[in-house]
Amino acid sequence: MTAEAPASYVDDLQAYRDGLRRHLESTPELDQFRRRDHLGTEDRIARDARLMAMLAANGGWNLFGWPDKVGGRGGDERHRGVLYDELSSAGLPVPEPQLLLETLCPAVTRFSPHLAERHAPAFLRGEEWWGQCFSEPEAGSDLASLRTRARREGDNYVISGQKLWTSHGATATRLVCLVRTGTPESRHRGLSMIMLDVDSPGVTVRPIALASGDNELAEVYFDDVVVPADQLVGSENQGWSVAMFLLQYERAMYAWQSAAVALRRVTELRDLVAGQSGGLPDGAVRRLGACYLDIVTLRARSSETVRRLAAGETVGPEASVDKVLLAAAEQGLHDLARDLLGSDFLLSVSPRLQAWRAEWWYSRSATILGGSAEVQRTILADHILGLPKEKA
Repeated sequence: MTAEAPASYVDDLQAYRDGLRRHLESTPELDQFRRRDHLGTEDRIARDARLMAMLAANGGWNLFGWPDKVGGRGGDERHRGVLYDELSSAGLPVPEPQLLLETLCPAVTRFSPHLAERHAPAFLRGEEWWGQCFSEPEAGSDLASLRTRARREGDNYVISGQKLWTSHGATATRLVCLVRTGTPESRHRGLSMIMLDVDSPGVTVRPIALASGDNELAEVYFDDVVVPADQLVGSENQGWSVAMFLLQYERAMYAWQSAAVALRRVTELRDLVAGQSGGLPDGAVRRLGACYLDIVTLRARSSETVRRLAAGETVGPEASVDKVLLAAAEQGLHDLARDLLGSDFLLSVSPRLQAWRAEWWYSRSATILGGSAEVQRTILADHILGLPKEKA
């Protein structure tokens, strides 16, 4: 057990980076997480939660960047960005639960601090994680049309309906749900956000296996699920504002996480292909370079967004730029792996190649999940570029 990381790291980002790097390099217990084999969703997230627990207990390294009141040690979004950089550089996974920690926890902390104080410390320690329960069968990109209903009955809400494509839904301990508390005609003005326990009576979770076979998502049914009213995130009918607030974190911090991982992946791919018989094929260096430039472009863009969040600024529709660049970088990297690894990519039973193959399948969703590429470009055209509307 190492000593606690100094509190002075809150104000000295470079010292935090240097101390974290030394810790990751000098802690043999972390070697168990460095092997990159394909694991199913449940095993992968359980492994990542153990890593979060070890970092929290052994120095509190992953607690920087979060407020004290939610179990953190102070600092801001830049500390979290450094964490993802250094984990990836050290050959360690960026824990998957961190994606929804980044997406959901800032919004819960902002709009319902009592819920963040109650539940976020366990999330930071890897003892639980949350699922994002927004989309429905007939309400994907158009969340204003969702129909899952929460009606107020005394000190509780009673939830009925169905959700689809729930991120981490197959493994989550809690769900943060966008529900309708107003009339269907009220559209986004009649939405609320509420947190509930997955083991609440009336909740049914059905994992959705992707083409890779992994249960990355889930379908969730609510059959008169009773939830205490104090589990509301924000106030009633404020759900759209909460959702818009969290989107800036989903765009910026996920983009930074992905870029940190992709920078290591492109080097791994180069070494893997160079180690095959015949070495790097013709054109591989050029394509690897182009892929690297896409990742660096994403990183340069998302760094500006992360700095703005750390400064307390609100990032508006321009965050869609981060999402578009993220999708291009993720799909470009994995398409390059498919092309350069040839038949081994498709047929090898090597755990390492299986991991590349499963990640390729997941990268197909990069232009859909969290807002489709078409919707992001429309947002940019309308709200950033001010382009004229298309004529009917």
